[in-house]
Formats: sequence, C-alpha cells, structure tokens
Amino acid sequence: MAKLTKKKKQLSELVDPENIYSLEEAMNIFQTVKSNKFDESVDIALRLGIDPGKSDQNVRGAITLPHSLGKTVNVAVFADGDQAKEASEAGADFVGMEDLAEKFKKEEIDVDVVISSQGAMKIVGQLGQVLGPKGLMPNPKTGTVTEKVGEAINNAKSGQVRFRTDKNGILHGCIGKVSFSSSQIQENAAAMLEEVKKLKPATAKGAYIRSIALSSTMGPGVKVSPASLAV
Repeated sequence: MAKLTKKKKQLSELVDPENIYSLEEAMNIFQTVKSNKFDESVDIALRLGIDPGKSDQNVRGAITLPHSLGKTVNVAVFADGDQAKEASEAGADFVGMEDLAEKFKKEEIDVDVVISSQGAMKIVGQLGQVLGPKGLMPNPKTGTVTEKVGEAINNAKSGQVRFRTDKNGILHGCIGKVSFSSSQIQENAAAMLEEVKKLKPATAKGAYIRSIALSSTMGPGVKVSPASLAV
C-alpha cells in the first residue's frame, strides 16, 4: 500500500489536473513514470460536443496510423466459399461460419478483430451478447463488414486502430507506445483527429472537439493543447 501511495504522490507532483500541457511535456511525464517491465501504450481521449444519448451522434471508425503500434493482431473471419479461401490466404487466424460461432460461444478463442462478409452476418448477428461487450462486433463503419475480406484483414494486421465514443461522449483510441518519439505520437494523433473530424455528425451542435487528453498504461491522464498536436 505504501508503494501505491508513493506512486500517487509522484503523479500528483508531476501533473496539475487544471493545467494544459504540450505534447512534449506529456511524453516527458509518461517517460518519468513508465514501467520497466513493458512498453506502455499511449492513449488519446477526445471529449466531443455530441449527445451520446442520440444514436445518430455516436462516432465510430477506424484508421491505419502513420506509425504502426507494432502489436500482433489476431483476426477471426466469418466467411465461406471463395471468401473463406481469400481470408485464409490473407493470414486470418480463424476462418469459419457456424463452427467459428460455436468457438466464440464456448470462449475457446481470443482475438483482437472480427471481420464478416455480408452473407455471414446472419450468423454473426446471433453473437451480439458475446462479441458486443468485447467491442468485437463487426460493423460496416469500421470496415469489418465487407465483401473485401482480404483487404480488411491486411488493414487489421497492419495496425488499424478502431475507435468509438462511450456513453459520456468521450472517444478513446490507442495512438502509440511510450517508446515512440514525440513526433511519431504527434503524427498518429493528428491522423486520428483528422479522421474523427470527417465523422462529425450532421446534427452535432457547437464546438466538436471540446478537449484532448493523453494517458499511458500506468501513467496519469494529461490534458494537452490541440496546437501541440497540429490540429
């Protein structure tokens, strides 16, 4: 417990919750408190000017960042026939239809991305309670319900990042690692922000991107200046 208290004290001394920091300052903070056991992720949180209670104002999408996160991405694909063959050739880790659905129901497999052909959605649709809570439900808006399954697999394997707003209207996404340079984080953040801007709901009123914060896996949340992200 004393160790935790010491950690909290260190964080409170490093970060003023009322202050807005530059990207460089935020990365210096993450470097100061980083773990020596693994390369922590750097996440971005955008508070959007939307009404999360209205379905037409929820924002979700996907983007392949300029600098890959470098993680191994496991992909499952629901498809049959030629599309199943295409999925296997593209490097999908699991391919199937009803048999694949049974594996998910029995929690026999663990994946990062689920892709479905349009024809297979009749099977995938029955897995809402299994895939939904894990954020794995395929969706046309993120390119995971598609007839081009090979292309979708390549996007996923190359580090495509998916993002969506939560019930509080805050959008979360991973934009790098603590080991990345500030310029790499900046370029990834700028790419994501540009994509989010394109997805602004037509019915959203007022300022769209209200505030931006960065955080590392073991570090604090740090409010950052939009200017430092070149947006």
